[in-house]
Amino acid sequence: MVASAPLHHSDQPRSVPLREARTRLTQLVSLAELTDTVTVLTRDGDHRPVAAIVPAAGARSGAQARADADRVAAVTAGWARRLDEAHRHSSRRHAAELRAVTTALAEAWAELDRRARPGGDPALARLRAAHADLIRELAAESPAVAADAGPRAVGPLSGDAA
Repeated sequence: MVASAPLHHSDQPRSVPLREARTRLTQLVSLAELTDTVTVLTRDGDHRPVAAIVPAAGARSGAQARADADRVAAVTAGWARRLDEAHRHSSRRHAAELRAVTTALAEAWAELDRRARPGGDPALARLRAAHADLIRELAAESPAVAADAGPRAVGPLSGDAA
């Protein structure tokens, strides 16, 4: 009994010299039709591809390929615009939330400054020092809120021992 030649199942297209393709053309066409196999044709003695036998569904004209590329470019541009807009919206929302939190922090420190005597609590002094940069940024953006926070909340270490 004669065993049939094993089918080539790798992702790489099979490569066949022109001389061999002439004698096996019917077989290569059937292989393309039935198994969606691509066969690359090379010149005898040269491994560079010169043509291919592909399934009919896989063959597209240059115009079809350009139309597909234009459609993909338009879809990609649309998604890029949507992503940019979402990024801008997210950045604006983040900035607004950061301002709200920083303002609330300044108000909390202003209230603590009114209720706790300076240097009385070392833990409070460490926290005040840790938040000093945020309070300074707030003072630069909104002097009215910084004035409410009082001079101790805006200073570098608010005069307390760390």
